[in-house]
Amino acid sequence: MPIVEAVILLIVLVLFSNIISHYLTFIPVSLIQIALGLLVALIWKFEVPLETDWFLLLFIAPLLYNDGRRFPRRELWRLRGPIFANAIWLVFLTTILGGFLIYELIPKMPLTVAFALAAILSPTDPVAVQSISKQAKLPDSLMHLVSGESLINDASGLIAFKYAIAATVTGAFSMGTAVGDFFYISIVGFLSGLIFMTAIQLLMDILRRQGIDDVIFNTVLQIATPFVVYLVTEEITHASGVIAVVTAGVLYHARENRIVEDSPELKLVTEKVWDIIIYSLNGIVFVILGIELPVATSQVIKGGQFNTWEALFFAFVTWVIIVVIRTVWTYGYVLYERITHKAPQNRPGLRMSILSGLSGVRGAVTMAGVLSVPMTIASGAGFPTRSLMLFVASGVIIISLVAATITLPLISTSGQPLQTRASASDEGANDIDLDADGEEIPADPVRKISEDEARAYIMRLAISKIEELRRPNNQRAAYDLILDYQFVIRRLEMSYRADTAMQKVLEDEIKLREVTLAGERASLKELRKGEKITQTSYVGALRRIENLENRLTQVAGHTMPSVLRYWRVFFKHMIRNAAYWLHSEDTDRLHAENNLIERETAKAAIKSLSQYLASSDVDETQFDNQAVYHLLVQYRNRIERAKAESAPTHEEEYQHQINTMRVRALGAERSGIQTLLEAGNITWNMASHLRQYVNYSENVLVMSLNSDE
Repeated sequence: MPIVEAVILLIVLVLFSNIISHYLTFIPVSLIQIALGLLVALIWKFEVPLETDWFLLLFIAPLLYNDGRRFPRRELWRLRGPIFANAIWLVFLTTILGGFLIYELIPKMPLTVAFALAAILSPTDPVAVQSISKQAKLPDSLMHLVSGESLINDASGLIAFKYAIAATVTGAFSMGTAVGDFFYISIVGFLSGLIFMTAIQLLMDILRRQGIDDVIFNTVLQIATPFVVYLVTEEITHASGVIAVVTAGVLYHARENRIVEDSPELKLVTEKVWDIIIYSLNGIVFVILGIELPVATSQVIKGGQFNTWEALFFAFVTWVIIVVIRTVWTYGYVLYERITHKAPQNRPGLRMSILSGLSGVRGAVTMAGVLSVPMTIASGAGFPTRSLMLFVASGVIIISLVAATITLPLISTSGQPLQTRASASDEGANDIDLDADGEEIPADPVRKISEDEARAYIMRLAISKIEELRRPNNQRAAYDLILDYQFVIRRLEMSYRADTAMQKVLEDEIKLREVTLAGERASLKELRKGEKITQTSYVGALRRIENLENRLTQVAGHTMPSVLRYWRVFFKHMIRNAAYWLHSEDTDRLHAENNLIERETAKAAIKSLSQYLASSDVDETQFDNQAVYHLLVQYRNRIERAKAESAPTHEEEYQHQINTMRVRALGAERSGIQTLLEAGNITWNMASHLRQYVNYSENVLVMSLNSDE
């Protein structure tokens, strides 16, 4: 069958599987897709012509990039040690130990092929992991551990898989060369994703400044990003395209993860397009898995080495091996945490460890990887036991899905089915006012304002509403939200305020920041003098203050592209926190000292600012109110964030506070639009645009609420 007709049939089967899933909610849609693919293959003898050289590009690049876009940054930092241990060391342990055990189980399978099979079975489906973890009510630390791990182990598993396949194809393997290549492709892949994603974001910023902010154009640019990053990294630098796309996705998320969206329409359209892409690609992979099962089974049987029952036995035992390795690893991790942190509440439990092992559902990445195995090796002979490898991998995927489906009702009270990745411009031409009969309304003497001015106005009303709702127990959420609004307002002001007016605002802010930084410096010295912080923390904080002071006079810094500003701050933050990674035993102490510094210096800065403005020789009215308010909000935000870091975080309560105030703020924005319209400051057409902006913002909020459920 030609490729076009094949693609159409695959998409139709994916759609049909989701219709069936609507009625059979207790069966994961991935299993339904496998069954449909198997049915089509058996009845119509349908086969898919696979080209292994493009399979990873077409499926792996977008799937991993999308996972990176939804990376849990907060959990990653807090559990960075165990997450990376699971994602890297557990993967390689599974590859080596699991490979040897599989080789002992199937002696006719070459050792390198057994390694490759174990490696490609190590990645887990992140959506399935989160679904199981939440429904089984695992402890938060373990849930975050398995969720964060599942977003990284794709890269490490695919790297190990690539080396094992290369060793099989070439027949040669050198540990020294492999280690050197590993560091090269990992580091260069990371840098490649970093550099190219930064360049793409910088390009988007420049285009927006030039007025090229079309939603469709930017959406297509974002969709093309993972494919470009993967291809360039693989073909030009010969590094890991997998690591590059994961890095690019994480970077995109780190920069775009804002509460108040600057362009909610772009956010909404992009997320929906990505949902369509992941929905389609993931479903197609599982349908292909079902189609390939009869082919792999028949080739295994025709080979004469194994029969169907033996192949099924190999698949089941392989799944048991993978689950046992993961279970033992998790038990050891919890035991280690209990010993090192003296935490009796983290008492190792066999049930919890088994749940962690069962949570490792295999998904599209495993299937896409095993389908990319070449047909032949360097000598021209067929790839050894390729059909058996495909059959066992497919069997493990199916068994892991079935096992999770069966065990979920036993460990969950929610009754929700297992979820996987597969679950789930019309701007006006002018601003002329028309009456009900379509006639142009004569212009009135009321001053018309630009759309950017109107957006800034309604956002200030939103801030006022948040200030009304601010209470002692929701200050962190309030200041996070206000600060996001302030940043958007500042960007809007840059576009509509005169250069001289903006220069005045910037000069005011520089002067006020000099006052606050002096207060920070004095407070920092008092903390060190009172021996409340160590010399290491003191030097790091002092260097930060000095860097800010050195940059105050560089007004051009306000026009520096936001991507460059972000990376300047990011790299300094990473350097300043390098000691945390190198000396993990001091992490808690250094982190506590940093929180103390953040709180006390911010309080001192606010006190210095208040004293300065209240002094008799200073005319308070000479300063721009927005500059003063923006500065105060930044420092109050620092205080609340530091408090949240030093106390147990209740993220659900925080998100509820954010969502509640966001809804009220959007209501204030909508009322502000009506006020401007009735006063004659904006046209009907502009009011429609602004209401559309608020509607998009509400849709983004609802979308985020649904994703958290």
